[in-house]
Amino acid sequence: MATTTYAKKWLTGVRLAVVYVLLLALALFMMGPFLWLLSVSLMPGKNVFANPPAILPTFIDFDNYVKVWQFMSFPKYIYNTVVIAALGVVSNVVLSALTAYPLATFRFKGRNFVFGLLVATMIIPSSTAMIVHYLTIQWLHLTGSFLGVVLPSAVSVFNIFLMRQTFLSVPTDIRDSGKMDGASEYRIWWQLVLPLVKPAIAVISLLEMMAFWNNFLWPIVVLDDPQKYPLAAALTFLNGQFSYNFGWIAAGTMISVLPIIIVFLFTQRYYMEGIAGAIKG
Repeated sequence: MATTTYAKKWLTGVRLAVVYVLLLALALFMMGPFLWLLSVSLMPGKNVFANPPAILPTFIDFDNYVKVWQFMSFPKYIYNTVVIAALGVVSNVVLSALTAYPLATFRFKGRNFVFGLLVATMIIPSSTAMIVHYLTIQWLHLTGSFLGVVLPSAVSVFNIFLMRQTFLSVPTDIRDSGKMDGASEYRIWWQLVLPLVKPAIAVISLLEMMAFWNNFLWPIVVLDDPQKYPLAAALTFLNGQFSYNFGWIAAGTMISVLPIIIVFLFTQRYYMEGIAGAIKG
């Protein structure tokens, strides 16, 4: 009996070891491009595609970071990116929460049809609407402004879907108790319901911050002044004038993605809770 128990534990340990090895290999494979980019940013010299190619730096050198920071006005571009990302995050959180709340809690004719129509628009590629977006921004005289960059993505159908599923998981007794106390529907939404869906709000905030932070093509189309470019668009200056200085390009890219990594590390717990809450809803 003891031998059988020992054999089962041994087999379980072997299975776990194999699973962890496979997961570690998958993680390294997924992180491969990022690790290579980090390695290139620490390499001295301009050509990283030597024969044979240098994958790991012979020694750590931050000269690329110093020079690219001196060449580009990173504080200005970081400020532009923060403003655009903040506007985008706030607009998506507020508009998606306001839209999803009545779709989840109110009972009105055609509610499911409206929600189904919204979800059906998710199959339309966003790139196909770029011309329409540009003509609309031009008609509103928002060309060259941060608001023109944010407005086409001010609310997302996926965010509405996520918030609706989360609102469905909120007990109806909370809304009923607010009504008994004479609170308005807006006050119930603001003071009673929203504090309970903070994980979903954190998910939307993280996803939209990543999207606006890494937004590349649309700011170039809308903004006529390169001094207003966000970081992702401003990095094209390195590719244009220093097309063979891959160390500078890698260092600039690492500087641009570092804030996203830091934000994700501090909000990953809320991200998992928000996704789990949406699935339960």
